[in-house]
Amino acid sequence: MAQAEIIIRNARIITMNDDAPAAEAIALAAGAILAVGRSDDVMNLAGPGTRVIDAAGRSVMPGFIESHMHIFQGAASLSRLDLTGVTGRDALRNAIADWAASHPGGGIIFANQGSYTMFGDVATSRQLLDEVCPDRPFAMQSPDFHTCWANTAALEAAGILKGRKCITGSEIVMGADGLATGELLEPDAFIDVVALTATQGRESLGITTARDPHPPATPDQRAADIANMKRGLDYCASLGITSIHNMDGTVYQCELLHELERQGSLTCRIEVPFHYKNDKQLSDLEEAEHMRRTWSSDRLWCNRVKLFMDGVLDSGTAFVLGGYPDEPDHDGDPLFGQQEFAEIATEIDRRGFQIAVHAIGDAAVRRTLDGYEAARKANGERDSRHRIEHIEIIDTADIPRLAQLGVIASMQPLHPPGSGFPLEPTLTRIGKAKQVNAYAWNTLRAAGAKMCFASDWPVSPVDPLLSLKAATTREKYDPSHPDQRQSLHQAIHGYTAGGAYAEFNEHRKGQLKAGYMADLVMLDGDIEAVPPEDITTLKVSLTLCGGEVTYEA
Repeated sequence: MAQAEIIIRNARIITMNDDAPAAEAIALAAGAILAVGRSDDVMNLAGPGTRVIDAAGRSVMPGFIESHMHIFQGAASLSRLDLTGVTGRDALRNAIADWAASHPGGGIIFANQGSYTMFGDVATSRQLLDEVCPDRPFAMQSPDFHTCWANTAALEAAGILKGRKCITGSEIVMGADGLATGELLEPDAFIDVVALTATQGRESLGITTARDPHPPATPDQRAADIANMKRGLDYCASLGITSIHNMDGTVYQCELLHELERQGSLTCRIEVPFHYKNDKQLSDLEEAEHMRRTWSSDRLWCNRVKLFMDGVLDSGTAFVLGGYPDEPDHDGDPLFGQQEFAEIATEIDRRGFQIAVHAIGDAAVRRTLDGYEAARKANGERDSRHRIEHIEIIDTADIPRLAQLGVIASMQPLHPPGSGFPLEPTLTRIGKAKQVNAYAWNTLRAAGAKMCFASDWPVSPVDPLLSLKAATTREKYDPSHPDQRQSLHQAIHGYTAGGAYAEFNEHRKGQLKAGYMADLVMLDGDIEAVPPEDITTLKVSLTLCGGEVTYEA
């Protein structure tokens, strides 16, 4: 047998391989796993050039597969004002002032994680934002990235103070005075504000327009974007992430990532989708075909089409059955009609792509499942592994349909209110009657659905250990509700083997098994020995992707 390049011994290895769930040592060579087993046996593969790492009882697991994130936006968020935990006029004013002091100039101050309840029960408006930031353009995006609020200076600089027409599902909310209130719902409404940032919004194009920069990025801009992308990928690697399912995509993004791959600097494997927006035509799928033909390596590939069926609950843009509890005549704005989506899904499926649809409301989930069912009837049954992203609420009648149609539930452990976000306004938007089927991880598992876990970074922090803690410690909204908490191994499965299955790579990654990719993470302690609430006291000490060290503490 070949000599090992790296051996990790004396470890507590969680293999995610049901046939041999635990081991003490692992040997790696040529980007693959040579052997997993007892330390004495694996050490027989050591040679004079082998690097031997004594794990001293620390946990070793498959590398984390982050199954839903936005890498370009996430990378950009690392250098923006973060308003996590900031509420009230004074706290916001102070946060802005501190940021402005270290970032002088007249450009826009653009913040992430702006709370829907920043000013309590008072709706955020441009006038309120003028009070806290009177001398510079200022805008903040909600944690879910589906709403943006801007002060008057930012609206004027963006040219939308008097409004403009948006595509279906997006809205520049207008006041009785004929001017924008400052509330911008969904990406097409705030694209002009994002364009005021130093990056001119290039990191958001995969969401806002799903088109490449126009005019094209200059060489300096492209170099800055490559550096930004690398910073984001390196950050992910430092958290044990070895694979990423990106959830927005353009040819431009792929070009940036391919340049990093060419340089040998692509520290995470990444799949980039074609984003089919509701202003596209079926003929636009030729670009998806181009992306699939052009990028198909183990580090960078394209074989998925992403769509949005609705928005989010907090802003009332999620598509729900029977209206919102506090707005019974309002059911949200679906981005595709029922027959329209069925035709789109059928054509995408006919071309052999996997489909991933953002569907948060129960009506959006149903419409997506109906479209997948129509595609199966038209094209015949195949192992399509189409996905639904989020499934924050689902009607009881639709729960068994995921397993029946082979649909993957792509879930985010930090998204349930009380886990990573405040309880309100989301619980009110869901309503007591529907809370029993909200974020219903175990309910979906019990019905046979396959599941993968993710963060939706930069919507939530990308650290998988935060998500593992949230998944294993989640509390019920009512004592009568089913327990949706995950066991530790269920949670790890969602971030490893579940993610590998979702990308059709369960035979090559997601487990620590001879012949599989040498993608793994070592923690600085034993994750099975700490209580669930203490998982985040652990840190990543080593990440390997393809047998290469991508992070070492």
